[in-house]
Amino acid sequence: MANTNGRRLPRLEDVAELAGVSHQTVSRVVNNHPNVSKATRARVEVAISELGYRRNSAARSLVTRRSQTIGVLGSELSQYGPANTILGVEQAARDAGYFVSIAALKTVNRETISDALRHFQDQSVDGIVVVVPHSETLHALDEMDLGVPVVAVGSLGNDSVSGVMVDQKRGAELAVRHLIDQGHRRIGHISGPQDWIDGAARAEGWSQTLRAAGLEDDLMAEGDWSAGSGYEIGRKLAEKRTATAIFVGNDQMALGLLRAFSEAGVSVPGDVSVVGFDDQPEAAYFVPPLTTVRQDFEELGRRCVDAMVGEIEQGAEVSGVVVTPELVIRKSTATVAAVVKA
Repeated sequence: MANTNGRRLPRLEDVAELAGVSHQTVSRVVNNHPNVSKATRARVEVAISELGYRRNSAARSLVTRRSQTIGVLGSELSQYGPANTILGVEQAARDAGYFVSIAALKTVNRETISDALRHFQDQSVDGIVVVVPHSETLHALDEMDLGVPVVAVGSLGNDSVSGVMVDQKRGAELAVRHLIDQGHRRIGHISGPQDWIDGAARAEGWSQTLRAAGLEDDLMAEGDWSAGSGYEIGRKLAEKRTATAIFVGNDQMALGLLRAFSEAGVSVPGDVSVVGFDDQPEAAYFVPPLTTVRQDFEELGRRCVDAMVGEIEQGAEVSGVVVTPELVIRKSTATVAAVVKA
């Protein structure tokens, strides 16, 4: 085969000759096989770069009888978490040598989920990744025999579906424990929707951490993930002033809360400390910069695709993987002593 300049495109055998290795070794490097030494892998990668070699996916599909395509099903893509989860999965899949076919649901119910999954089956995908904001999604997976590996992101999965998730309860615990350690005893929570797996888990983590410390968990208001809902709840909280700290279910609602407090003359962190969740890129530029819980969406994507490729290529067993979040401390939290002094 020739390129547009009439020159023959480099083949795997050309890479092998230049690198001084067998074509089987080049194949292992191209397909990310672990049984290749670092020195050999580096030599092959240099040869690939020099020659401009590109893998012939169509030929590989004929040999492996696989499409080299993973279906990714998502919903609520206007929200930061699901959107960045899918981006992380897509990048990791491409790095592993797989194409990605994405189906985005406007409405989440068993019918729309089933239709999308059948669409993937028609495409002969090698596996399916499902981003699971709602428990309804996982229930729909239980009712279908898809015939390919399935990984649910946002859940630990079950006996037939692998799962990869960020430990949302642990993230909430980190946020609330940080506030408790600063001397706060009345800590409220603006939660996400409780029919979302993440929203319910973060609320549960907030409640459990407070009760474990002997504190009341009676200050919770439910938002809808939007800055607008955080703003409206914030206006009410500014009037009541019943808490010295607020754990907010995501950074967008925290942004609305900060706006409401600013308009009402409530100082953050002088009067009330605020912690968010997600660590979206803008969080460091809020006023004040937001203390928040960081989710590593790239790591989540890598772990998801590792589980998927393990099932596709090595026949690995169904598994559950948990990614640990971390607390990022900025200027929106302060000790109670500092609040009193202010």
